[in-house]
Amino acid sequence: MEPSLNAPELVVRRFTHKDLPQIRQALIGIHRDAYADAMDDEFNQRFPWFVDHWGGHPEFSCIIAFDGDEAVGFAYGAPANPGREWWREHLDPVPEKSRTFSFSEMAVRTKWRKKGLAERLTRALLEGRDEDLVVLLADTEHPRVQTLYEDWGFRKVGERQPFPDSPVYAVMLAELPLP
Repeated sequence: MEPSLNAPELVVRRFTHKDLPQIRQALIGIHRDAYADAMDDEFNQRFPWFVDHWGGHPEFSCIIAFDGDEAVGFAYGAPANPGREWWREHLDPVPEKSRTFSFSEMAVRTKWRKKGLAERLTRALLEGRDEDLVVLLADTEHPRVQTLYEDWGFRKVGERQPFPDSPVYAVMLAELPLP
């Protein structure tokens, strides 16, 4: 588990679809820093497309943490379209609750890792959501990340490779609010 964040100078702010033009480059910069060792991977190079895709959702929600003027981490997602909860294929029986928030992406600049920022961003993003459930994908080649999500109340319900060039992900589901 990540240690508690002892960084009171960080300011966490919420953004929406209408803010995407102002925050797009900050998201791309954080991602580039967080994945610096893997930016030769074509899937990681397509991140700007994912920002535009998710940011284009009218109910897009994004949390960014700032150290002064520097954006140091983010988390974002959007509600799933009703009746399109793709995660259901991994469960039998499926939960009666169905309204789902799709937690799409989180990244933290390397110098801010292991300080509790990932949990702070996750909880800020999911705080006060109206949905019943939250789903996310965690790279199966990073089991410590999956363990963090499990510590926060998520459970693995299956595996999925959403794109031919993407990693295989653990499909992780949690009830809202998180414990």
